[in-house]
Amino acid sequence: MGMYSHYYSLKQGNKFLPYVFFLLFIIAGTCLFSEISLAQDKANQQTNYDIAVSAITISVTVQDKKGRFINDLKQEDFSIFENNEKKDITYFNQDFNAPVSLTILLDVSGSMALQDKLEESREALTYLLTTLLGRQDEISLLIFADGEVEVAVGFTKDKEKVLKVLENTEAYGQTALNDAVAVSPEYANRGRNEKRALLLITDGIENDSEYSHEQAIEVSRRIDIPIYTVGYKIPRSEQYLRKYKRSSGITPGSIVNSLDSFSEATGGKVFFIDQKAELNTAMRSIKRELSHQYILGYTSYRDPEKIYRKIRVETSKKKYRVRTRAGYYSGENKDGE
Repeated sequence: MGMYSHYYSLKQGNKFLPYVFFLLFIIAGTCLFSEISLAQDKANQQTNYDIAVSAITISVTVQDKKGRFINDLKQEDFSIFENNEKKDITYFNQDFNAPVSLTILLDVSGSMALQDKLEESREALTYLLTTLLGRQDEISLLIFADGEVEVAVGFTKDKEKVLKVLENTEAYGQTALNDAVAVSPEYANRGRNEKRALLLITDGIENDSEYSHEQAIEVSRRIDIPIYTVGYKIPRSEQYLRKYKRSSGITPGSIVNSLDSFSEATGGKVFFIDQKAELNTAMRSIKRELSHQYILGYTSYRDPEKIYRKIRVETSKKKYRVRTRAGYYSGENKDGE
C-alpha cells in the first residue's frame, strides 16, 4: 500500500504541474530578488567604505631664505597637495602663543654614560624645562634602553616632577633606537594641546631593536607628530663604534642618515651636536620653531589597503621654505609589517 500510494501521488501530481511550475517561479524570483538585494547591500556597503574620509592634520613651518620664521600667512596663502592632487583646506590655526605638548624621548642606554652624554643632556633638558617652556606647556618623559620604552613621567605641567625623575635617571643596557622611535609617536599624540612634538636625544647607536629602520619610519609616519632629533656626540670613529654596534652595517655615516630620516619623514628637524654649549642652542631653536607652527587640516578618502600618500605644502610666496611631514599611510592595515 505504501508503494502504491507513493507511486500514485507522483502520477497524480502531473495534473498539478502548472501550479508546481508557478510555485517554483515564485520561489526562484524570491531567491533572485534576495540575491539582488544582498548584492545591492554589499555594493552600498562597499560604496560607503570607499567614500569614508579621514581628517588629516599637519604641522607646517615656514621660513624665509635667511631662516626667519614667517608669521603673517593666511589660509588662502597655503596650498596642500596629496599625491600631487590639490586638496581643500578645511582647518587653519595660526595661534603662535598656543601651548605645546612635548614628549621627550631620552636614550639612557650604556653608551650615553660615556663622554658625559647623559649628564649633559639632562642639563640641557633642565634649561628647556625651567627657562624656555611656559606654564601651560605640558611635558612627558619617555626613556629607552634594553629594548624597552618606559613612561617615566606622563603628561604634566609640573616641570619639577619631570626634573626630579631626570635627576635620578641612570644609563644602562643596550640601545633599541628603532623600537623607541616606532612606539613613541603614538604616545606623544595623547598630549592635550593641539601642538604636539617629540624630542629625541640619542647618540644614535642602534644594537637591540626588533624593528628595522624602515619599519620605524613607516610606523612613525602614521601619526602627525614631528620628531626633533638631537644626535649628541655620535661616534665618529669606526674603532669606537665597534665596541657597541651589533650590525656591521652601522657606520658613523649610517647613524647620521638614520637620525636625519626620522626628522625629515615627520616634518621635524635634526641637530648634530658635539659640544655641550650647542645643546642649549638646539633647545632654543626647537622651542622657537614649535611656537611658530601653523596647523592645517584637510580631508581625504580612505583606502581599503595600506597605501602611502605623499604630502606637499606650498605657499603663494614661492621664495619661502615650507617644512611639514612627508606623507602618511592611509587604509585599515595598520600593522608595521
